[in-house]
Amino acid sequence: MKLDKIDRKILKLLQENSKITNLELSKKINLSPAPTLERVKKLEQTNIIDSYHAEVNPQSIGLNVKTFVLVSLAWKKENVLDLFIEKIQHIDEITECYIITGEADLLLKVVCKDIPTYEQLLFKTLSQIGEIERLKTLVTLSTVKDSKVLPFDYGKED
Repeated sequence: MKLDKIDRKILKLLQENSKITNLELSKKINLSPAPTLERVKKLEQTNIIDSYHAEVNPQSIGLNVKTFVLVSLAWKKENVLDLFIEKIQHIDEITECYIITGEADLLLKVVCKDIPTYEQLLFKTLSQIGEIERLKTLVTLSTVKDSKVLPFDYGKED
């Protein structure tokens, strides 16, 4: 689907606030409500908009520690990547996992209550995964930027 300037503006506004009403959205893009809703539906049907989520403040529910873990796999084993991915699917504290290049094979984002909870996860769960050769933890001190708006030219003309 080719996106025009209005589609791009809709995407930007919905990424900033997915709870915006269709009426508010239509006013911000200078279009009447019916064609605005039609455009949003088309963005959803073409999977440009995958879903809508509530962003929860982790600290407000007691999740005070965020770490990133570099994982190096033991490639000598058969199906190591598939087995590793299968095992981490059931670890709720791992909220994101990326296959990467560089000094490790994967990057995990882990969210926990506190350092003792992370330590338990590290020693009782992660270190027990046989496909892992090496782990390196990076503990975040604070978040400087956490944008949910994807970077593309929202004002660009076709």
